[in-house]
Amino acid sequence: MIVANNTPQISPNFWKTAVDELREKDKILGKLISNDESEVFFSQGDAFTTLVRAIVGQQISVKAAASVWHKLTLQLTEISPYAVSSADIALLKTCGLSARKVSYIQDLSTHFLRGCYDEAQWQNMDDESLIKLLIQLRGIGRWTAEMFLIFYMLRPDVLPLDDIGLQRAVSIHYNQNQTVNKQLIKKIAQRWQPWRSVATWYLWRSLDPIPVNY
Repeated sequence: MIVANNTPQISPNFWKTAVDELREKDKILGKLISNDESEVFFSQGDAFTTLVRAIVGQQISVKAAASVWHKLTLQLTEISPYAVSSADIALLKTCGLSARKVSYIQDLSTHFLRGCYDEAQWQNMDDESLIKLLIQLRGIGRWTAEMFLIFYMLRPDVLPLDDIGLQRAVSIHYNQNQTVNKQLIKKIAQRWQPWRSVATWYLWRSLDPIPVNY
């Protein structure tokens, strides 16, 4: 997928340790890791871009989200608070964004333009505290905040229980395609700690050839 801003991609410094430990703890996950061992997720190095991408990806498939994002990066010179805030609403809709998502990303732009956030403060917050802060914004629920923690903050132990892809992958690989609930996922995921973000990413990869990235 296209990176909108010319920011460096940053890979987690814990990746190799996480992969080695997950292999030892979980044979099923170890097999999935072996299938995509060269893959790794990255932070795009830009908080605003990550949040916009996560909003774009809400409640749609990875493939659909990639298509919308591609169109958005073609229409705008850059994905920045100013560019999104000043973009014509009709133009944003032609990229495949719903009216609601357009309002969300433009509202987010306004907050960033006003300088409402202290990224240094984010670094000192634990996962739950940061999620509680982020969900105060329109259009950002727990799932979107969790994507931000995984893909921008590079937090290693996030488990997005509401994620449809995670639920489907756990059903396929751990429960014989039977429906899974959050309690079962949490129980299975105990063996993945403290690397549940990495485990989740490999489970996503088992479903879709397009790497999940925000």
